[in-house]
Amino acid sequence: MPYVSASDADRAAMLDAVGRASVDELFSDIPEEILDRFRPTGLAGASEMEVTAAIHALARETVDPDAVVSFHGGGLYDHHIPSVVKHMVSRSEFATAYTPYQPELSQGTLTAMFEYQTMVCELTGMEIANASMYDGASALAEAVLMAERIVGNGHVLVSAALFPYMRRVVDTYCWASGLAVDPLPWTSDGRIDRSALSSDVSGVVIQSPNAFGVLEDLAGIKDAIGEALLIVSCHPLSLAIVEPPGSFAADIVVGEGQSLGLPPSYGGPLLGLFATRRAYLRQLPGRIASRTVDVDGNIGYTMAAQTREQHIRRERATSNLCTNAALCALAATVFLAAHGERGLRDLARVNYDNAHFAAQELTSLPGVELVFPSPFFNEFTVRVPSDPERIRARLRADGIALDPTDDMRRLGLENALRVAVTERRSSSDVERLVRALREAL
Repeated sequence: MPYVSASDADRAAMLDAVGRASVDELFSDIPEEILDRFRPTGLAGASEMEVTAAIHALARETVDPDAVVSFHGGGLYDHHIPSVVKHMVSRSEFATAYTPYQPELSQGTLTAMFEYQTMVCELTGMEIANASMYDGASALAEAVLMAERIVGNGHVLVSAALFPYMRRVVDTYCWASGLAVDPLPWTSDGRIDRSALSSDVSGVVIQSPNAFGVLEDLAGIKDAIGEALLIVSCHPLSLAIVEPPGSFAADIVVGEGQSLGLPPSYGGPLLGLFATRRAYLRQLPGRIASRTVDVDGNIGYTMAAQTREQHIRRERATSNLCTNAALCALAATVFLAAHGERGLRDLARVNYDNAHFAAQELTSLPGVELVFPSPFFNEFTVRVPSDPERIRARLRADGIALDPTDDMRRLGLENALRVAVTERRSSSDVERLVRALREAL
């Protein structure tokens, strides 16, 4: 639907109705430091015609996606989506999935939520899971706030090998909550520095695979941090072939569920996975569906908890996120059910094998080497002998897309490129990447 903005007269009438002389006065209660942080930039103040022209100019720069071979990673990945996923999520019964306040009318939605929660628990090795969150980044930030509610030490340790965009979301949440964030450095193997672990924090955040693609060794970390909560952000598809965080006494496991049946879609909509221990149920943001029986003994589904909801818990609400990614969670549920345990394991293995084949081929080029010797899943980082941004631009001109090199610089690496290889990348795609990189060096 086309957007028609309010006129100056409309805005003046609304301001008069609430007793304010200007928009600035209306929002005067918001501290200036917050306004400075989030004040719009770029197209702010431009006319509709100017904005339209700018967007059309961007559209003209867009390359036909079929002409580009994507090795993008960094949290969003190019996976095959079975046709059954789109078929199911397109059904009208699920089009308005939100909070099913009337369970007798919402058994389909509640059943899907329950199955989703069950699958997330099976993947992560945890006891309970909520019925989805916005995305992996906000799920991680909510996990940090949850750890603070439970432990209350006022600061958290966050791996320096976290995806930069996730770190920015965590920093923003913690900044607004007055929670200090201390970095947990990485070492020469691309994994966290265990000597920097501390028990004098509310939580320790670790990502595995991390922003370099390296699989972290989670063994013994919980013992080293004592009462602090171990929070693990994971790639859900990798959990089909690696030991889940629950096996290492993780307290909270989160993840970006885009790999489970959702397209990258220029960055959204996405799906936040969130699982934890049963003991922390009342501190869990989101809502939980459960299975029960009626007076006649028939199985039915209902809402078991809505710990986040302000209309129920008021100031004790665990989160101000008042919606979720229910349709995206349904897509993940269908995706997981369609693959089954064996199919999911096979899919993960193909991702693993394809990435290792690509790493082997790329490191055969002169001056190209793996940055870290540690195990990885479907993403890895290579060091190149010349300017990585120039190489990336050259590859882009040849129809090959890689992640922005700024990510690597933010993580403290120079002359490095990150490469993600999924089941959609054939051996000929990899060979095309190798040929192009050889010419670009």
